[in-house]
Amino acid sequence: MKAIVLHEYGGPEKLKYEDMPDPVPAEGEVLVRIAATSVNPVDYKMRSGEAQARFPVQFPGILGRDLSGVVRALGPGVTGFAPGDKVIAVASATYAELAAVKADDLTHLPEGLDLVEAAALPLVTLTGEQLISRGVKVQAGQTVLVTGALGGVGRTAVYTAKKAGAVVLAGVRKSQIKQAAELGADHVLALDDKDAMDKLGFIDAVADTVGHETAENLLAKVKPGGVFASVLGPPTNAWMHPTVHIEAVRAVPDAALLRTLAEDVAAGRFKIPIDRMVPLEDAAEAQAAAEKGGIGKVLLLA
Repeated sequence: MKAIVLHEYGGPEKLKYEDMPDPVPAEGEVLVRIAATSVNPVDYKMRSGEAQARFPVQFPGILGRDLSGVVRALGPGVTGFAPGDKVIAVASATYAELAAVKADDLTHLPEGLDLVEAAALPLVTLTGEQLISRGVKVQAGQTVLVTGALGGVGRTAVYTAKKAGAVVLAGVRKSQIKQAAELGADHVLALDDKDAMDKLGFIDAVADTVGHETAENLLAKVKPGGVFASVLGPPTNAWMHPTVHIEAVRAVPDAALLRTLAEDVAAGRFKIPIDRMVPLEDAAEAQAAAEKGGIGKVLLLA
Protein backbone atom coordinates (compact mmCIF):
# COMPACT_ATOMS: atom_id res chain seq x y z
CA MET A 1 0.00 0.00 0.00
CA LYS A 2 0.93 3.65 -0.31
CA ALA A 3 1.28 5.63 2.90
CA ILE A 4 2.71 8.82 4.34
CA VAL A 5 5.74 7.74 6.35
CA LEU A 6 7.70 9.66 8.98
CA HIS A 7 11.33 8.57 9.52
CA GLU A 8 12.35 11.34 11.96
CA TYR A 9 10.89 14.33 13.76
CA GLY A 10 10.86 17.63 11.91
CA GLY A 11 8.89 19.87 9.58
CA PRO A 12 6.20 18.88 7.07
CA GLU A 13 8.89 17.98 4.55
CA LYS A 14 9.69 14.93 6.69
CA LEU A 15 6.41 13.31 5.56
CA LYS A 16 7.24 10.94 2.70
CA TYR A 17 4.84 9.20 0.30
CA GLU A 18 6.14 5.64 0.18
CA ASP A 19 5.30 1.97 -0.21
CA MET A 20 4.62 0.12 3.03
CA PRO A 21 3.52 -3.46 3.73
CA ASP A 22 -0.23 -4.01 3.76
CA PRO A 23 -1.53 -4.40 7.32
CA VAL A 24 -3.03 -7.77 8.23
CA PRO A 25 -6.03 -7.70 10.59
CA ALA A 26 -5.36 -9.54 13.84
CA GLU A 27 -8.02 -11.12 16.03
CA GLY A 28 -10.78 -8.60 16.69
CA GLU A 29 -9.60 -6.27 13.91
CA VAL A 30 -11.04 -5.15 10.58
CA LEU A 31 -9.02 -4.27 7.48
CA VAL A 32 -10.38 -1.04 5.98
CA ARG A 33 -9.65 0.44 2.57
CA ILE A 34 -9.42 4.09 3.54
CA ALA A 35 -11.42 6.61 1.52
CA ALA A 36 -10.19 9.62 3.50
CA THR A 37 -8.51 10.72 6.68
CA SER A 38 -8.04 14.21 8.08
CA VAL A 39 -5.36 16.43 9.56
CA ASN A 40 -5.61 17.06 13.30
CA PRO A 41 -3.32 19.16 15.52
CA VAL A 42 -2.04 16.01 17.21
CA ASP A 43 -0.72 14.87 13.83
CA TYR A 44 1.64 17.77 13.29
CA LYS A 45 2.58 17.87 16.97
CA MET A 46 3.60 14.21 16.67
CA ARG A 47 5.47 14.93 13.42
CA SER A 48 7.46 17.79 14.94
CA GLY A 49 8.23 15.94 18.17
CA GLU A 50 6.27 18.45 20.28
CA ALA A 51 4.00 15.64 21.50
CA GLN A 52 6.83 13.15 21.95
CA ALA A 53 6.30 12.77 25.69
CA ARG A 54 2.64 11.75 25.30
CA PHE A 55 2.61 10.29 21.79
CA PRO A 56 6.07 9.06 20.75
CA VAL A 57 6.45 7.88 17.15
CA GLN A 58 8.09 4.53 16.48
CA PHE A 59 10.01 5.12 13.25
CA PRO A 60 9.25 4.52 10.49
CA GLY A 61 5.80 5.66 11.56
CA ILE A 62 2.47 6.46 9.97
CA LEU A 63 0.42 9.29 11.48
CA GLY A 64 -3.34 9.86 11.41
CA ARG A 65 -6.30 9.24 13.72
CA ASP A 66 -9.43 9.73 11.58
CA LEU A 67 -10.76 7.15 9.16
CA SER A 68 -13.62 6.70 6.76
CA GLY A 69 -13.63 3.85 4.30
CA VAL A 70 -14.88 0.46 3.21
CA VAL A 71 -14.36 -2.89 4.94
CA ARG A 72 -12.05 -5.12 2.93
CA ALA A 73 -11.49 -8.09 5.26
CA LEU A 74 -12.26 -9.32 8.78
CA GLY A 75 -9.81 -10.66 11.31
CA PRO A 76 -10.62 -13.75 13.39
CA GLY A 77 -13.56 -13.40 15.74
CA VAL A 78 -15.07 -10.29 14.18
CA THR A 79 -18.84 -10.09 13.82
CA GLY A 80 -21.17 -7.26 12.90
CA PHE A 81 -19.22 -6.16 9.83
CA ALA A 82 -18.87 -7.51 6.32
CA PRO A 83 -16.67 -6.71 3.31
CA GLY A 84 -18.14 -3.71 1.51
CA ASP A 85 -19.55 -2.02 4.63
CA LYS A 86 -18.94 1.73 4.83
CA VAL A 87 -17.39 2.61 8.18
CA ILE A 88 -15.80 5.40 10.26
CA ALA A 89 -13.54 5.32 13.31
CA VAL A 90 -10.88 6.90 15.43
CA ALA A 91 -7.93 4.65 14.68
CA SER A 92 -4.15 4.85 14.20
CA ALA A 93 -1.84 5.02 11.19
CA THR A 94 -4.57 6.34 8.89
CA TYR A 95 -2.35 8.39 6.52
CA ALA A 96 -2.45 5.33 4.29
CA GLU A 97 -4.52 3.38 1.80
CA LEU A 98 -5.24 0.59 4.29
CA ALA A 99 -5.57 0.32 8.07
CA ALA A 100 -6.27 -2.47 10.53
CA VAL A 101 -8.79 -1.16 13.07
CA LYS A 102 -10.18 -2.66 16.26
CA ALA A 103 -13.72 -3.76 15.46
CA ASP A 104 -14.87 -2.31 18.78
CA ASP A 105 -13.75 1.16 17.65
CA LEU A 106 -15.51 0.96 14.28
CA THR A 107 -19.05 2.01 13.43
CA HIS A 108 -21.16 1.97 10.28
CA LEU A 109 -21.58 5.15 8.28
CA PRO A 110 -25.05 6.65 8.87
CA GLU A 111 -27.43 7.14 5.97
CA GLY A 112 -27.15 10.56 4.38
CA LEU A 113 -23.51 11.13 5.31
CA ASP A 114 -20.92 11.36 2.53
CA LEU A 115 -18.20 8.73 2.99
CA VAL A 116 -15.31 11.08 2.24
CA GLU A 117 -16.65 14.05 4.23
CA ALA A 118 -17.25 11.76 7.21
CA ALA A 119 -13.47 11.58 7.70
CA ALA A 120 -13.65 15.05 9.27
CA LEU A 121 -15.72 13.80 12.20
CA PRO A 122 -14.26 11.07 14.40
CA LEU A 123 -11.54 12.67 16.52
CA VAL A 124 -12.93 16.21 16.82
CA THR A 125 -16.50 15.16 17.56
CA LEU A 126 -15.52 12.58 20.18
CA THR A 127 -13.10 15.07 21.76
CA GLY A 128 -15.71 17.84 21.89
CA GLU A 129 -18.40 15.59 23.32
CA GLN A 130 -16.11 14.07 25.93
CA LEU A 131 -14.79 17.51 26.89
CA ILE A 132 -18.34 18.28 28.01
CA SER A 133 -19.57 14.90 29.25
CA ARG A 134 -16.38 13.61 30.91
CA GLY A 135 -14.56 16.89 31.60
CA VAL A 136 -17.19 19.46 32.55
CA LYS A 137 -19.70 16.74 33.54
CA VAL A 138 -22.32 19.23 32.47
CA GLN A 139 -25.72 19.51 34.14
CA ALA A 140 -28.84 21.22 32.83
CA GLY A 141 -28.99 24.89 33.75
CA GLN A 142 -25.26 25.35 34.22
CA THR A 143 -23.43 28.14 32.40
CA VAL A 144 -20.57 26.82 30.29
CA LEU A 145 -18.07 28.84 28.24
CA VAL A 146 -16.54 27.01 25.29
CA THR A 147 -13.30 28.51 23.97
CA GLY A 148 -12.35 28.11 20.32
CA ALA A 149 -16.01 27.54 19.63
CA LEU A 150 -15.66 27.72 15.84
CA GLY A 151 -13.16 24.86 15.70
CA GLY A 152 -14.25 21.26 15.21
CA VAL A 153 -13.84 20.35 18.88
CA GLY A 154 -15.41 23.63 20.00
CA ARG A 155 -18.42 23.26 17.71
CA THR A 156 -19.10 19.80 19.06
CA ALA A 157 -18.68 21.00 22.64
CA VAL A 158 -21.19 23.83 22.08
CA TYR A 159 -23.66 21.38 20.55
CA THR A 160 -23.19 18.81 23.32
CA ALA A 161 -23.58 21.37 26.12
CA LYS A 162 -26.72 22.84 24.53
CA LYS A 163 -28.16 19.36 24.06
CA ALA A 164 -27.61 18.73 27.78
CA GLY A 165 -29.58 21.86 28.69
CA ALA A 166 -26.70 24.14 29.63
CA VAL A 167 -26.53 27.89 29.02
CA VAL A 168 -23.67 28.11 26.53
CA LEU A 169 -21.29 30.97 25.83
CA ALA A 170 -19.34 30.56 22.58
CA GLY A 171 -15.87 32.04 23.04
CA VAL A 172 -14.32 33.28 19.78
CA ARG A 173 -12.16 36.12 18.47
CA LYS A 174 -13.76 39.54 17.94
CA SER A 175 -13.42 39.09 14.17
CA GLN A 176 -15.49 35.88 14.38
CA ILE A 177 -18.54 37.24 16.22
CA LYS A 178 -20.85 37.21 13.19
CA GLN A 179 -19.70 33.78 12.06
CA ALA A 180 -20.29 32.39 15.55
CA ALA A 181 -24.00 33.15 15.31
CA GLU A 182 -24.43 29.89 13.38
CA LEU A 183 -23.38 27.81 16.39
CA GLY A 184 -26.67 28.15 18.25
CA ALA A 185 -25.04 29.19 21.53
CA ASP A 186 -27.00 31.36 23.97
CA HIS A 187 -24.35 34.09 23.89
CA VAL A 188 -21.16 34.84 21.94
CA LEU A 189 -18.14 36.29 23.75
CA ALA A 190 -15.09 37.88 22.13
CA LEU A 191 -12.20 36.44 24.11
CA ASP A 192 -9.80 39.07 22.74
CA ASP A 193 -12.06 41.98 23.80
CA LYS A 194 -10.85 43.19 27.21
CA ASP A 195 -14.06 45.09 27.97
CA ALA A 196 -16.19 42.03 27.21
CA MET A 197 -13.95 39.83 29.33
CA ASP A 198 -14.05 42.32 32.22
CA LYS A 199 -17.84 42.25 32.17
CA LEU A 200 -17.99 38.46 32.31
CA GLY A 201 -19.15 37.32 35.74
CA PHE A 202 -18.54 34.01 37.47
CA ILE A 203 -19.55 30.93 35.47
CA ASP A 204 -19.98 27.28 36.34
CA ALA A 205 -17.50 25.85 33.87
CA VAL A 206 -15.06 26.45 31.04
CA ALA A 207 -14.54 23.92 28.24
CA ASP A 208 -11.19 24.96 26.82
CA THR A 209 -9.74 24.16 23.41
CA VAL A 210 -7.20 26.99 23.02
CA GLY A 211 -5.03 27.08 26.17
CA HIS A 212 -2.28 29.66 26.76
CA GLU A 213 -3.11 33.15 28.09
CA THR A 214 -6.80 32.84 27.28
CA ALA A 215 -7.09 29.79 29.51
CA GLU A 216 -5.14 31.48 32.30
CA ASN A 217 -7.43 34.51 32.22
CA LEU A 218 -10.62 32.47 32.14
CA LEU A 219 -9.63 30.31 35.08
CA ALA A 220 -10.33 33.31 37.32
CA LYS A 221 -13.89 33.48 35.96
CA VAL A 222 -14.83 29.99 37.17
CA LYS A 223 -16.78 30.09 40.43
CA PRO A 224 -15.46 28.25 43.48
CA GLY A 225 -16.32 24.58 43.09
CA GLY A 226 -16.68 25.01 39.33
CA VAL A 227 -14.85 23.12 36.59
CA PHE A 228 -12.13 24.08 34.13
CA ALA A 229 -11.88 21.26 31.58
CA SER A 230 -9.32 21.38 28.80
CA VAL A 231 -8.00 19.24 25.95
CA LEU A 232 -4.63 20.98 26.39
CA GLY A 233 -3.93 20.21 30.03
CA PRO A 234 -4.08 22.49 33.08
CA PRO A 235 -3.31 26.22 32.68
CA THR A 236 0.08 27.20 34.10
CA ASN A 237 -1.61 29.25 36.83
CA ALA A 238 -3.89 26.43 37.99
CA TRP A 239 -2.16 26.39 41.38
CA MET A 240 -3.53 29.88 42.03
CA HIS A 241 -7.14 28.62 41.88
CA PRO A 242 -7.34 25.68 44.30
CA THR A 243 -11.14 25.84 44.55
CA VAL A 244 -11.60 25.13 40.83
CA HIS A 245 -11.69 21.51 39.65
CA ILE A 246 -9.20 21.09 36.78
CA GLU A 247 -10.00 18.31 34.32
CA ALA A 248 -7.62 17.30 31.53
CA VAL A 249 -9.47 15.48 28.76
CA ARG A 250 -8.00 13.14 26.16
CA ALA A 251 -10.49 11.60 23.76
CA VAL A 252 -10.98 7.84 23.83
CA PRO A 253 -12.56 5.79 21.04
CA ASP A 254 -16.28 5.18 21.51
CA ALA A 255 -17.98 3.63 18.50
CA ALA A 256 -21.55 4.02 19.79
CA LEU A 257 -21.01 7.67 20.66
CA LEU A 258 -19.33 8.34 17.31
CA ARG A 259 -22.32 6.81 15.53
CA THR A 260 -24.69 9.10 17.45
CA LEU A 261 -22.63 12.19 16.68
CA ALA A 262 -22.36 11.23 13.01
CA GLU A 263 -26.13 10.76 12.87
CA ASP A 264 -26.58 14.23 14.34
CA VAL A 265 -24.30 15.70 11.67
CA ALA A 266 -26.16 13.79 8.96
CA ALA A 267 -29.42 15.25 10.32
CA GLY A 268 -28.01 18.78 10.12
CA ARG A 269 -28.03 19.37 13.89
CA PHE A 270 -24.45 20.66 13.80
CA LYS A 271 -21.60 20.62 11.30
CA ILE A 272 -17.84 20.36 11.02
CA PRO A 273 -16.73 22.62 8.13
CA ILE A 274 -14.30 21.21 5.58
CA ASP A 275 -11.81 23.66 4.07
CA ARG A 276 -10.18 21.49 1.42
CA MET A 277 -9.61 17.96 0.19
CA VAL A 278 -6.18 16.98 -1.14
CA PRO A 279 -4.56 13.74 -2.33
CA LEU A 280 -2.81 11.67 0.32
CA GLU A 281 0.54 12.25 -1.39
CA ASP A 282 0.20 15.99 -0.61
CA ALA A 283 0.03 15.41 3.17
CA ALA A 284 3.07 17.65 3.79
CA GLU A 285 1.38 20.64 2.16
CA ALA A 286 -1.88 19.81 3.92
CA GLN A 287 -0.23 19.73 7.34
CA ALA A 288 1.60 22.99 6.65
CA ALA A 289 -1.69 24.69 5.80
CA ALA A 290 -3.54 23.27 8.80
CA GLU A 291 -0.72 24.16 11.16
CA LYS A 292 -1.08 27.84 10.29
CA GLY A 293 -4.63 27.66 11.69
CA GLY A 294 -7.75 29.58 10.84
CA ILE A 295 -9.23 27.06 8.40
CA GLY A 296 -11.71 24.21 8.53
CA LYS A 297 -10.81 20.55 8.36
CA VAL A 298 -8.29 19.41 5.77
CA LEU A 299 -9.01 15.96 4.35
CA LEU A 300 -6.51 13.59 2.77
CA LEU A 301 -8.01 11.41 0.04
CA ALA A 302 -6.51 7.94 -0.05
